Amino acid sequence: MVETVELGPRGRKHLSFDDLLRFAIENRASDLHLIVGVPPVLRVDGDIILGNNDALTAPQIKTLLFEVLTERQIEAFEEAWELCLAYSHPELGYFRVTLYHHHRNVEASVRIGTVQMRSIEELGLPEVVGEFVRKPNGLVLVTGPTGVGKTTTLNAMTDLINRERRCKIISVEDPIEYVHTNKLSIIVQQEIASDVKSFHGALIHILRQDPDVIVVGEMRDLDTISTTLTAAETGHLVLATLHTSSASQTIDRVIDVFPPHQQNQVRTQMASCLQGIICQKLLPRIDKPGRVLAYEILAATPAVRNLIREGKTDAMLYTTMETSRHQGMEIFDRCLRSLYEQGIITYDTAVSNALDPNRIRQ
Repeated sequence: MVETVELGPRGRKHLSFDDLLRFAIENRASDLHLIVGVPPVLRVDGDIILGNNDALTAPQIKTLLFEVLTERQIEAFEEAWELCLAYSHPELGYFRVTLYHHHRNVEASVRIGTVQMRSIEELGLPEVVGEFVRKPNGLVLVTGPTGVGKTTTLNAMTDLINRERRCKIISVEDPIEYVHTNKLSIIVQQEIASDVKSFHGALIHILRQDPDVIVVGEMRDLDTISTTLTAAETGHLVLATLHTSSASQTIDRVIDVFPPHQQNQVRTQMASCLQGIICQKLLPRIDKPGRVLAYEILAATPAVRNLIREGKTDAMLYTTMETSRHQGMEIFDRCLRSLYEQGIITYDTAVSNALDPNRIRQ
């Protein structure tokens, strides 16, 4: 049976979009779903929870959403049948709103933002992540499946630079989920479809805007990956995200997206510019409410660079990571086992998320 939570007085008809956002924040939700025929739906600690309210109707959802869209956004949605945008509220924060059609009805998925920036330490990431972003140049990748906090980690890393360095940071995001203020650095945040047309196009122009640090919300295609590598090679520090589940898979994904005749060159590029990879997952915890971050860390030591250059990114890379904990590296299975031994996650959670379940069983 799906759990429910109360959303205001039962039978209330005139909910606003901001009411729903407050409801989501009060219940610690990561996402809000507006679906025809069911009450507002939340995702809390990875689980789906229904609002204890009347089911939403198609006209009601359309009215809720169109009230916060501009005329241009409405036109774009009606033409493309889908739309992703940022919605800001001075008290509640920034939200990523994705509109789509389902059985010819308008529905939406909303990623809940925040007005508070969390530090790398508060997220549970190790000190070596801070060392990555203190490098003057190179490429740092944050990877993992959807919904595991990659953007949160990326923003925490950006904030660390903003607090510690006098430099110019330029980001390109789709959409912006957290608005940074200038501290020691100056920061320019560009949003796809509002400020720039594409990641690739934005990156080409960013290189002409005297940046020290470039933040890429997502490396989606060959052109974006190629331009990102070039930026990291030419003296900039580049932070970016990618949808991969391990360090070795991340390296292979970057290289394999290129045509075969370019892959040796890309291996050399990757070996020279990579600073580190952070792969992460969010897992349900049992010691208190919420989820805990599990991670895998690859640091680009001389040994790792040689393995990338030689194309040995499978077992040999994994073995190097396993024996290089003193250099800040960590493998998922060892992190999972540590979380289990501390009583933070269950044995079943550790085993089901392990790359090699025998490492946990032993």
